[in-house]
Amino acid sequence: MFKKILIANRGEIACRVIKTARKMGIQTVAIYSDADRDALHVKMADEAVHIGPSPANQSYIVIDKVLDAIRQTGAEAVHPGYGFLSENSKFAEALANLGVAFIGPPTGAIEAMGDKITSKKLAAEAGVSTVPGYMGLISDADEAAKISAEIGYPVMIKASAGGGGKGMRVAWNDAEAREGFQSSKNEAASSFGDDRIFIEKFVTQPRHIEIQVLADSHGNTLYLNERECSIQRRNQKVIEEAPSPFLDEETRKAMGEQACALAAAVDYTSAGTVEFIVDGDRNFYFLEMNTRLQVEHPVTELITGIDLVEQMIRVAAGEKLALTQDDIKIDGWAIESRLYAEDPYRNFLPSIGRLVKYRPPMEEATDTYAVRNDTGVFEGGEISMFYDPMIAKLCTWAPSRDAAIDQMRHALDGFELEGIGHNLPFLSAVMDHPRFASGNITTAFIEEEYPEGFEGATLLDSDLRKLAAAAAAMYRVAEIRRTRISGRMGNHERVVGTDWVVGLQKQAFPVVVDADHEGSTISFEDGTKLRVASDWTPGDSLARFTIDGVAAALKVSKITSGFRIRYRGADLNVSVQTPRQAELSQLMPEKLPPDTSKLLLCPMPGLMVKLDVAVGDTVQDGQALCTVEAMKMENILRAERTGVVSKINAGAGDSLAVDDVIMEFE
Repeated sequence: MFKKILIANRGEIACRVIKTARKMGIQTVAIYSDADRDALHVKMADEAVHIGPSPANQSYIVIDKVLDAIRQTGAEAVHPGYGFLSENSKFAEALANLGVAFIGPPTGAIEAMGDKITSKKLAAEAGVSTVPGYMGLISDADEAAKISAEIGYPVMIKASAGGGGKGMRVAWNDAEAREGFQSSKNEAASSFGDDRIFIEKFVTQPRHIEIQVLADSHGNTLYLNERECSIQRRNQKVIEEAPSPFLDEETRKAMGEQACALAAAVDYTSAGTVEFIVDGDRNFYFLEMNTRLQVEHPVTELITGIDLVEQMIRVAAGEKLALTQDDIKIDGWAIESRLYAEDPYRNFLPSIGRLVKYRPPMEEATDTYAVRNDTGVFEGGEISMFYDPMIAKLCTWAPSRDAAIDQMRHALDGFELEGIGHNLPFLSAVMDHPRFASGNITTAFIEEEYPEGFEGATLLDSDLRKLAAAAAAMYRVAEIRRTRISGRMGNHERVVGTDWVVGLQKQAFPVVVDADHEGSTISFEDGTKLRVASDWTPGDSLARFTIDGVAAALKVSKITSGFRIRYRGADLNVSVQTPRQAELSQLMPEKLPPDTSKLLLCPMPGLMVKLDVAVGDTVQDGQALCTVEAMKMENILRAERTGVVSKINAGAGDSLAVDDVIMEFE
């Protein structure tokens, strides 16, 4: 077994590999760029080597720099994680020439399966069902449009060396095919150093289901069941689960056997994933093979009890798999929520900055539930503009799907994160969405259920009453504390009242608070009563309650005459007033937001890479105005109405902050 391995990656996956290596008694070496000098993976590793400037193409994906780090530290093997050099055959070959083991598949398998064009051809030859498409090289945007029309719209334009949703576009007509081809080509060149593009038929209403495979160098290949990855946004997975709520045992077996046959056909070893599109009739089509560890591998580990990183290390060391296909079971259900530095209220655009607060729920495992949080950040650390926006992967396990979802709801409620925009509210909203709960999901779920973007969850009346009761109880506690500090006038102490009006989500709830040493009974006008109890004290940012015996966690901050409360995807300003104050507040004029209809504001921090218009141009609704790059993704900003450009404040190469005015219109 290896004594020392180097992790050629960063962030949560580097931390994840370090944990298993430590468990196995193997020393670890981290590499880091300027931006990651104080990163968590650097602190966790036994050794760390600086490899260059912040941009990945000057550090993490420069093969010679990684090789130098290996020579400096004497590492015997390298785990590439995912992304960066994980599917780079030249890197694997360079390691072999250096006499260092690659904790991944052989070079030949990487070349065959890592390239999406080649892999689709090989899959077809191996008898695997494939999606119609064009696998040849495409020279320009016009040829892309011609090929797309021949295949039949809609089509998916994809980077051959792509992954993680980058370099992918759906086109519904010739114009979108031309535009998507160029954007995919640019993203592919920037992210992977390979701008080759292919096009395939886009299957409408599909599910994205993948099979985890594991193979050794002794001829043994297994499948570790499936993962459902249909909750996606811009082709990037957001929520995954294992097993799939859609597959039956017959389809699972057929998909698993095809995945294993494909892996065996290219002499695959290590962990890998074969991805399929599955239609409503459970017909499945090969999509691609990822010759690396997947981001979502924890859900497979949770339902099988198998440490995939450990198996990868053992296979790379030449060991034979100690498992057979009969050993692979499905124990319970697991859900993974990807926590991203993306602002859901700004169409999920990237957010960067310092994590002023980062307090995930406690990791634990029992016979009835488990909570796991794979992360590469810490409170006080920074989210950089140079890398993927993932902050953490929050996972829950329970004996059933409903129970796993319920555990995820509670885990998300208790996850405190401040300082940047993030998608925690959206993840919570999905967990409560009836369609997700039913398992009736496709890759179009987000697009169909949130067509106008995410504006926060609308809570049911029963939930609003719970929040109203909790807010009234908290406000009473805060008022008592305030009067004890500053409420005395002479020998008389101000008495805190019992009648309050709680306002939230455009509703008003008159309540009466009857408190005792064990908690409070909150009475509503219609006679409904809720019993609430909590150990919350003013200043606590997380309030844990039991409301009529049911546990609830609320994220709380003080505002004038009330609280900002975040719960189950809703972000509410909750007012708590005396009846007279509530009456008078109805007479206050509503403050209107400023008019920005004649301005193009930058929705995210990023770099202007292209300006498509000039002063004096007349633009139409939907016309491309400029392109801003953030976190390795190109974002085309479009006109929302017809107008004339009167002023341009930024040009190609300029760095932009959130809400910078890019251009103005007459």
